Amino acid sequence: MRITHVVTLVSDDGAYGGPVSVATGQLGELASRGHEVELVSLWRGRGAPPRSVDGVPLRARPARTLVPGQGFLGLFHPGLVPLLWRSVGRAEALHLHAGRDLVSLAALAVAAVRRRPFVVQTHGMVQPRGSMVARLFDRVYVPLLRRAAAALVLTDEEEAGLRRVLGPRGPRLVRLPNGVRARPGAADRSETDVLFLARLQSRKRPEAFVRMAALVHRKRPEVSFTLHGSDEGRLAEVRRLIAEEGLGEVVTYGGALDHDAAVRRTGRATVYVLPSVDEPFPMSVLESLAVGTPVVCTDSCGIAPALRQREAALVTDGSPEQLADAVLRLLEDRPLRERVTRAGRAALEAEFSLAAVTDRLEERYAALPRPGSR
Repeated sequence: MRITHVVTLVSDDGAYGGPVSVATGQLGELASRGHEVELVSLWRGRGAPPRSVDGVPLRARPARTLVPGQGFLGLFHPGLVPLLWRSVGRAEALHLHAGRDLVSLAALAVAAVRRRPFVVQTHGMVQPRGSMVARLFDRVYVPLLRRAAAALVLTDEEEAGLRRVLGPRGPRLVRLPNGVRARPGAADRSETDVLFLARLQSRKRPEAFVRMAALVHRKRPEVSFTLHGSDEGRLAEVRRLIAEEGLGEVVTYGGALDHDAAVRRTGRATVYVLPSVDEPFPMSVLESLAVGTPVVCTDSCGIAPALRQREAALVTDGSPEQLADAVLRLLEDRPLRERVTRAGRAALEAEFSLAAVTDRLEERYAALPRPGSR
């Protein structure tokens, strides 16, 4: 089967985050089963677009800011339209990782004009919004989104919000978790390395990571703390807090990493900390479990209940005090780290296996109407 996925942006700094790793993971597994796959996207980074990303064939055009001040929504390239036209026309299964942005809008429009059935996966990005920009955009966007054969959702909260956006004429909403493949951790894993790896934005709460680091440092001064991720407006405050707490030699900002480098870096850490609030389904948490790195997260993380039930992560209320307590427990108790690691791998196998997710995707693709039959 010829399978095309579309995602808004692939970049060398991992700025678009989870949707890209979800798409490449799904496509990589599909390719291993004999399917012909490709990923269509914009590209932002040094040099021309690469021919592949994470081993998946990439068809991309350089990202340009068409609408200033709107972040990912305003990115586009005129050459993406003919690229989408060709790829959508060839596809036997079309899967759109859609947000509120011009790339998603163009992909939906091309699918409609070419009468190609598709599934859509919104990754929690299409939720009720009251801004004037969102309302105007949705007048064109939502009718096209309703043409999907199915919309794949992650959590109860995402399903409820997407249903409100789509209304009664929306497509069937189908629950599909994200999945990852277990990987070996680094042979040289540190015993005193605490990691934050996410975009530096308000919801990710990098400042809480720094405040947590200050509390842990008072009891374990030998521990180091590193933040990686593209800056989305919080780096200046992070640096101010580091200076205020006197942590200049303890907490470092290592910049953004591409996906492969991010996974390798996670595999070397002792503990991965994600202080995010209202995170629907964080791929960085799953990828930490996949490389055997114990996780500390918050109770508003979408997969926190499943991880807590399986004792596969230490779940906190997100306060610096609880985050610090959880990190100290893991640093000081090797048997606890080993138990959490084993439970994390078991959770992946039982609930977040990439193979099981791909089984369901193949069934969903096989059920799509054939092109021209609608």
